[in-house]
Amino acid sequence: MSEGLVTVSYVGATILFILSLGGLSNPETARRGNFYGIAGMAIAILATVLGPKVTSYVPLVVAMLIGGSIGMFAALKVKMTEMPELVALMHSLVGLAAVLVGFANFFDTTISLTGVEETIHEIEMYVGILIGAVTFSGSVIAFGKLSGKITGKPVLLPARHWLNLAGLIGVIVIGKLFLSAGSGAAALFYLVIMTAIALAFGVHMVMAIGGADMPVVVSMLNSYSGWAASATGFMLSNDLLIVVGALVGSSGAILSYIMCRAMNRHFLAVIAGGFGTGGGTPATGAQPEGEVQPIGAEETADLLRNAGRVIIVPGYGMAVAQAQHTVFEITKLLRDKGVDVRFAIHPVAGRMPGHMNVLLAEAKVPYDIVQEMDEINEDFPDTDVAMVIGANDIVNPGAQEDPNSPIAGMPVLEVWKAKTSVVMKRSMASGYAGVDNPLFYKENNRMLFGDAKKMLDEVLSALKAG
Repeated sequence: MSEGLVTVSYVGATILFILSLGGLSNPETARRGNFYGIAGMAIAILATVLGPKVTSYVPLVVAMLIGGSIGMFAALKVKMTEMPELVALMHSLVGLAAVLVGFANFFDTTISLTGVEETIHEIEMYVGILIGAVTFSGSVIAFGKLSGKITGKPVLLPARHWLNLAGLIGVIVIGKLFLSAGSGAAALFYLVIMTAIALAFGVHMVMAIGGADMPVVVSMLNSYSGWAASATGFMLSNDLLIVVGALVGSSGAILSYIMCRAMNRHFLAVIAGGFGTGGGTPATGAQPEGEVQPIGAEETADLLRNAGRVIIVPGYGMAVAQAQHTVFEITKLLRDKGVDVRFAIHPVAGRMPGHMNVLLAEAKVPYDIVQEMDEINEDFPDTDVAMVIGANDIVNPGAQEDPNSPIAGMPVLEVWKAKTSVVMKRSMASGYAGVDNPLFYKENNRMLFGDAKKMLDEVLSALKAG
């Protein structure tokens, strides 16, 4: 394949990737967006493999078979509840690839550049390895936090901000030394030192971020992986990789901004860390006023059966219990009886952006009854039953009523304004932010304790019997 044909293929792939991002912005067009992305990637891979720069196919085919097999295995075996961990792990691979490509470029003796071109290429290598190393180590720690292998509590070192500043200054100084060292052992030494600092910074940055901010971390690392890919494109003089990396990096940055706005947090405050705990720990501090009023599955079924309007708020507890299919059965049964049932999705529900939307789509819940927080919040006062399934922080009225709450000002779903709210939880433990929830003690709230899947099955059986 000629260089011109490769360029044309790259342009076509870029258009498909842009169409893919556009499609993924709406649940109704997400499937089409995925197909655009698959087609674009297939064209990009074929154009690269068949292009004039590839001279040896055996190692390339072997690598593609290994990578494709791992991807296929992950797609078939990884549960939906494990998707956040998988995404974090994939981000780490992008960062690692950027680091390896950077060092490969450093050792490549076939590249002969002089003057300004050589300086630019060295800067590309340095920045690419820097971003890749931060992305790699940060994503590995995020994987550990999301999978429970590492504590979700923020680990805050003394003078951590000064440590970060010292690392930044060190990276700049070492970069200057690297550019003036040429391509010998001294330059390699500086490159290794910078890589070590970047890896340590990635670990330190994510370890300091508490569990409540993990959705932002996932989108932030997504952005980092995009910029790492773009830097790799500059190193390899690959226009498609530059463009695709920029698309991923910019979209990830925008998503991080949206997540921060949804949590009333500043991006720099998230990076600074310190907010949120591992979740699931007993709530601490003064107990809110009021008494907890438990409810059973049959009483819950009666409430739903006699309701005119129902809003369901899914959370991570629903994902863990794999209860989305039972939720759909209940929804279908109620809608057949003439009950208006809708779903309210908070932007940071779950452990990654869009987590709840994907789970509901998997259960074949109609897209038109799944609404975002801004669309549905004003409808709670006219709702008979608001049913919260495994969510906590995103329905915490303390965000509006308690100015001293750690989550004060965070936009939340106002379920307590419904005539009756039913919260499904295993216990009275606090949410991922480690903040007690006054919703549990409100007069119009009922607590349905137990495993979400088990209790929903009982509610479904009661509805069918009635």
